[in-house]
Amino acid sequence: MKEINLKKNDVIELEITDMTVNSEGAGRYNGFAFFVKDALPGDRVKAVVTKINKGYGYARVLEIISPSKDRVAPPCALAKKCGGCQIMELDYKKQLRIKEEKVKNDLSRIGGVDLNKVLCEPIIGMDKEVPLHFRNKVQLPAGKNKDGRVIFGFYAGRTHYIIETQSCPAAFEETDILIEAIRKFIGENRLGVYDEKTGKGLVRHILLRKGFKTGQIMVCLVVNSSAGSFGYEAGTGAAGTARPQNKKSAGIKKNGWNWCGGFIAALLDTGLDIASVCINFNDKKTNVILGEQTRTIFGKPYIEDKIDDLTFRISAQSFFQVNSVQTQKLYAKALEYAGLSGNETVWDLYCGAGTISLFLARAAKKVYGVEIVPAAIENAKENAKINNIENAEFFCGKSEEIFPEMCSSLPADVVVLDPPRKGCDAALLEAILKVLPDRIVYVSCSSATLARDIKILSGAYTLEKMTPCDMFPHTGHVETVVLMSIKDRKPDTHINVSLDM
Repeated sequence: MKEINLKKNDVIELEITDMTVNSEGAGRYNGFAFFVKDALPGDRVKAVVTKINKGYGYARVLEIISPSKDRVAPPCALAKKCGGCQIMELDYKKQLRIKEEKVKNDLSRIGGVDLNKVLCEPIIGMDKEVPLHFRNKVQLPAGKNKDGRVIFGFYAGRTHYIIETQSCPAAFEETDILIEAIRKFIGENRLGVYDEKTGKGLVRHILLRKGFKTGQIMVCLVVNSSAGSFGYEAGTGAAGTARPQNKKSAGIKKNGWNWCGGFIAALLDTGLDIASVCINFNDKKTNVILGEQTRTIFGKPYIEDKIDDLTFRISAQSFFQVNSVQTQKLYAKALEYAGLSGNETVWDLYCGAGTISLFLARAAKKVYGVEIVPAAIENAKENAKINNIENAEFFCGKSEEIFPEMCSSLPADVVVLDPPRKGCDAALLEAILKVLPDRIVYVSCSSATLARDIKILSGAYTLEKMTPCDMFPHTGHVETVVLMSIKDRKPDTHINVSLDM
């Protein structure tokens, strides 16, 4: 283990040669690794040591001695302060190269993959030189500035300090207008904003969504109240028809019964296509943004958007990929890798609201989707219905339980995996190794856990192809889709599954 005679607050010079998964610059001082916030590959920096651990340390930039040739002027004044876009000062082409190399390194180092035997396709980036206004969903906490004025913004990196955001170049273009209208209404009506320390205050967050193909906009106000104590009648659509029934509710008692109607009117006055206004109730002391109950006070409880020629209904609590343009490219690649001829039975495990399932159903004989979240399964069934897709069926429950049980009587030619960041459950990987479908298409938002799972499956499957896809420009995150094909229907040895990294 490399030792170093440094302590906190010492000043060092570093050549930044790489970037971590958390978008920190990485460099070495006398062979000792340091991770440096706001430093980019190619920078030479003077930095102050903030922490020394066994084998590595952390530092903060004091001065950029010589900047990287890939440094650019960010299209956002808050790029350094805000925790949303960590690498906006890095040229977009360089961002793509770094993400592509990260996926390859994880597959090789963690997964033990020989990349010379894999078709590594180029990363799918966005078409614009500097991608802007690509996010179809924004969640902003409410707070107050030093003068007591209501603000919305993003948290500074690794803190709960709100950086006021009046214009976000990553969010859909109408976001700025909506933030100002909501901020003005809350301030003028003195509704009060949530204080994490005291647990008091009405407005916690705003959630904004837009259908990029339809133009429909949803505004969801997250309030510090239970649905029962809040109490109102939702109108049929006209502004001002939402009438609170219980004036003892937080905010309503103080500010009058009609603020729901006034809130709707303020949004409609923007002239935007407001298709849904709803209130979500979260009275728990938690970092989780949305509570379990949502009520619609204007329009419908959802907006609609299209991916390719498929229509999807998106509620406040629905999971839907935040980059609509890249989602279509990602799903098209997953469909290509599935290699469907029309005779296959496909299992979409971790299917969510059925977005990938419905893409596959158009080319498969039958698709079965499995998801543990009941609301997501209801969304999946509804999305199948509105798209007139009859060969997709959905089950609610744990994939590792439903999949092996149902496959005792149903075929499984292709399995599609799209798990959360932590990767697949060990029991599900065990089940796949017992059922042995011909092909596995794995869509991952974490190349590290993807590599881990590939290694577990490698006794029975060969990794044939992989393609990274940039869903989140200006951040360190990257999606990856891979194709694995079965080696032999009778593996020589039993494969023990362990998820230790």
